[in-house]
Amino acid sequence: MPKISVEIPQELLDDLDDHVGDDGKFVNRSDAIRASVRKTLDILDEIDDRQGRLESDEHQ
Repeated sequence: MPKISVEIPQELLDDLDDHVGDDGKFVNRSDAIRASVRKTLDILDEIDDRQGRLESDEHQ
């Protein structure tokens, strides 16, 4: 799996960390970020589909 590096504001990182760990929804930051990216892309695909901008299944 490729690794990437991103810069995010401290406030956003703090909010992310609230959802990570034993009491959180995610095991680690990477899991939380992957889930967020997946969810965001799904939402964008739904919007594109409603607007007629989504091409065939060749991208999935």
